[in-house]
Amino acid sequence: MTFYLIGIDGGGTSCRAAVAAPDGRILARAKSGPANILSDPETALSNIADAARAAFREAGLDPDTIAKARAVLGVAGHNVGDAVEYVKRWLPFAAADIESDGLIALQGALGDQDGSVAILGTGTIYVSRHREEVQYAGGWGFTIGDLGSGARIGHSLLQESLLVHDGIHDPSPVVSTVLSEFNNDAREIVEFARQAKPGEFGRYAPRVFEFAERGDAVAARLLKDASLTVDEALDLLVARGTKKICLLGGLAPFYRSWIAPRHQSLLAEPEGDALTGAVALAVARFGRRPEAMA
Repeated sequence: MTFYLIGIDGGGTSCRAAVAAPDGRILARAKSGPANILSDPETALSNIADAARAAFREAGLDPDTIAKARAVLGVAGHNVGDAVEYVKRWLPFAAADIESDGLIALQGALGDQDGSVAILGTGTIYVSRHREEVQYAGGWGFTIGDLGSGARIGHSLLQESLLVHDGIHDPSPVVSTVLSEFNNDAREIVEFARQAKPGEFGRYAPRVFEFAERGDAVAARLLKDASLTVDEALDLLVARGTKKICLLGGLAPFYRSWIAPRHQSLLAEPEGDALTGAVALAVARFGRRPEAMA
């Protein structure tokens, strides 16, 4: 019986899926909404299924046949609570392994080589591999972790806008854009923040980088604080013996120039992306198993 493999890269901003032949040849990719199983497991399940079906349609395959597929999912929120077991129970695939989004990113970026990845997106997580031992740092979620992440940067910008609104801090151009967006009404900002998911905070992060490049003092201060937390994590990777670091995630291009000089010489371009890594793991776990051909 013909079967297909699925790789899923689920983050706080979007979920990407790839459908592949049993040998790992990627046939098509697709994208849907956020898939953080910790902060919103129901939405994550819906978007995982939507992305997988869309990839099947893009490949010219019947989307309902995802029920026969074998999948490896790398998702944000993998390492906290019982979300993994809950989500795995309701996935629409014949078989699936759920891993950290960091592990699939590591596999995609480095293949089987030693090294590290720093995933800088809506959240943050750091993964290193040395002599087949994989170690993690960060990735604890927005509520108490994800320092230096897009969600944290956006949250800090909204905090700063309230301080400016109240006259505690001086205004700046980047803060003015936020206040204008919310009609200079602090209550609107508070109401937005009260209900916002990490990805909604994260959409403000590129704006902070943009205004910092223009010389905005507040934006630069927020990024200096955020970059310090990233460099502290990179120091840990170096202490673990890494000699190669790939910056990944939506904020990686923005962060590159903010990384401390001591780390610049270790930065390397990734070989592939997280979806490539998820598919590679799916091939290793399901593609060559005799039972997968039944």
